[in-house]
Amino acid sequence: MLQADRVDVTTERKADHLRVNIEEDVAAKGVTSGFESWRFIHRALPEIDLDDVDCTTSFLDRTLRAPLLISCMTGGTPEAQRINRRLARVAQRCGAAMGVGSGRVLLERPELLSTFDVRDEMPDVPLLANIGAVQLNRGYGATECMRLVQSLRADALVLHLNAVQEAVQVEGDTCFAGLLERIARLCSELGTPVIVKEVGWGIAPKIVTKLLRAGVAAVDLAGAGGTSWSEVESKRLQEPRRSRVARAFADWGIPTAECIVEARRAEPSAYLIASGGVHDGIDVAKAIALGADLVGIAGAFLRCAAESEERAEELAWELATTLRIAMFATGTRTLKELRGTPRIRRYE
Repeated sequence: MLQADRVDVTTERKADHLRVNIEEDVAAKGVTSGFESWRFIHRALPEIDLDDVDCTTSFLDRTLRAPLLISCMTGGTPEAQRINRRLARVAQRCGAAMGVGSGRVLLERPELLSTFDVRDEMPDVPLLANIGAVQLNRGYGATECMRLVQSLRADALVLHLNAVQEAVQVEGDTCFAGLLERIARLCSELGTPVIVKEVGWGIAPKIVTKLLRAGVAAVDLAGAGGTSWSEVESKRLQEPRRSRVARAFADWGIPTAECIVEARRAEPSAYLIASGGVHDGIDVAKAIALGADLVGIAGAFLRCAAESEERAEELAWELATTLRIAMFATGTRTLKELRGTPRIRRYE
């Protein structure tokens, strides 16, 4: 395939992904995030004031007013540009971190920079660049990744792992052999923090350990229970038998809550981001209590931003406010107190 043809296919795929995520039901089927199995022990006498609750945290040497990440989602199309800029303004006003979608197309077509470049809208909060980890097996290295980071003035680079998604795509790239070594090389050469994330099927604790040993600064566990990218691909596929193959993976993956517990047990000092099936501020609180440092949300923010900037800002406010009240109702003043609190129990 010629370079121009490949770029056109990538841009068309991004437009398809955006449309499907906004218009279709692409939630995982038959598997949940697992947060519903955990409940806080209500503290009727919290012995603190609501005003005592402090949700601030630090990420990539920047201060966040709440432990929220608007997860990497989109770029490369006019609609993506509109959504990214809305979300960036929300992130700045609400004190949240934000990531943009995969930047491979930007490296191949620099004229698409405006669809990704949002730093002017969010000068004070963390911005994450993003590219598929598999591209490290396709000739991309520290030079290309640094060019992406610098063009976006980002604070870190996210490498996303999406093996199942690539496998069910007609045009997918499934050359994942030897990636850990290449990730380690990138971490040693880039000079910018590298974060590795799944896209919704979770990362088992042994892989978390391997990634941290390779030099990764943080791991986004991105467990099952939220958006299923095999479901997304099933909506795009024109061939019925391929669509059925994609749908077979609707319940694939490790539930997010399980990912958090197991990863924190394996790596007590790691910086862990939890995403996948986070529906409200109670889920945010549960994720922190189970061991996460930061909580990512993608689909809900995407759909809200497609509607309006105001609706996206409402969502951010609701998440942060619900988190504060949950902390108040468990008698925890800070996120550090909430993390690992004995005030949460699992109910089968």
